[in-house]
Amino acid sequence: MTQAPFPTPKLGEPYLLTPGPLTTDSRVKEAMLRDWGSWDADFRAMTRSLCDQLVTLAGHGDDFACVPMQGSGSYCVEAMLGTFVPRNGKVLVLANGAYGLRAAETLRVMGRAYTLIDKGDYMPPRGDEVAAALDADPAITHVMAIHCETSSGILNPVAEISDAVRSRGRKLLVDSMSAFGAIDMTGIHYAAMVSSANKCIEGVPGFGFVIARNSELDAAKGNCHSLSLDVHAQWTNMVKSGQWRYTPPTHVVAAFLEALHIHAAEGGVAARGARYTRNRDVMVAGMRDLGFETLLKDRWLSPIIVTFFCPADPHFVFTKFYDLMKSKGFIIYPGKLTVVDSFRIGVIGRMDEHVMRRVVQAAKECLAELGVTSAAPPAQALAERAKLAA
Repeated sequence: MTQAPFPTPKLGEPYLLTPGPLTTDSRVKEAMLRDWGSWDADFRAMTRSLCDQLVTLAGHGDDFACVPMQGSGSYCVEAMLGTFVPRNGKVLVLANGAYGLRAAETLRVMGRAYTLIDKGDYMPPRGDEVAAALDADPAITHVMAIHCETSSGILNPVAEISDAVRSRGRKLLVDSMSAFGAIDMTGIHYAAMVSSANKCIEGVPGFGFVIARNSELDAAKGNCHSLSLDVHAQWTNMVKSGQWRYTPPTHVVAAFLEALHIHAAEGGVAARGARYTRNRDVMVAGMRDLGFETLLKDRWLSPIIVTFFCPADPHFVFTKFYDLMKSKGFIIYPGKLTVVDSFRIGVIGRMDEHVMRRVVQAAKECLAELGVTSAAPPAQALAERAKLAA
């Protein structure tokens, strides 16, 4: 039976085709209409519920804890790295896009030792490469992996990476910002993982959260370079008092709890991942019918966001295409690649395949209005992809 279309956003409110912030359910927005006291018992109960639900959603029991942290995703990645990597540790950073490189830059600024495997924009790091790097450098204590690299849209093979890390007695840290809640993480062995409220759970921006083994949290005391980004200190304060150390984003927490309720009612991780996958498949098929080509081959396309080459046609100007798409109710995302011109279309948020078909129709109309007769990418872009992916 075909699912009924999701409700259209309010008049003048576009769909956000981005990897977060994203289009949220009206019930999530409405949950922010009440004020909460950050020290009040009701809000402390909300925090406990949030943490308990996230540990369960991750598939863990009492040996893991969830620690929410104020701030954006990048704040929380820095908090994870600064807390769980000791000052004499060394991190193998796996990069195939902007967010792996940002993790490396974060470590550089913190003064933590690191080494880098940089795969460029087209290909994922693989387990055998990680194994070889760990065998070659016994000083490496941790491996940092990006679950979904949204600058290109690659869903990285984190399970095989975790196997390589675990078999060599090292510790894995995972940036699952844009995957947790829609991608099954069973079988991924990590010391700590970080995600954010405004991604696949479909909340709003304002905090992220670290899910980590209690033993790793216990051992992390004194590691952190920062007062406010210390996950261990936040955790111990929550265990002691049930409170965040500093002013929490109360309205965002309330919205997130409603988002978690909607997530469970939809069918949890499996159902949400299936909807996003269907969104991707419908949108990609339609865009390819228009002549667009994806940056990645099908096996690496994530059900989160898809990168397309910009057409070679001289009438295609991305800023004009963006403005036209926005005028039709869709906000897309600029490219974030260094080698070729591209743009991205996200498929997460409160949207379904009916919306994706409207996205494709809007793109078709925009091409016609721009006078673009072919959406095919430049030959050199395809040649560059073939060379780098070889």
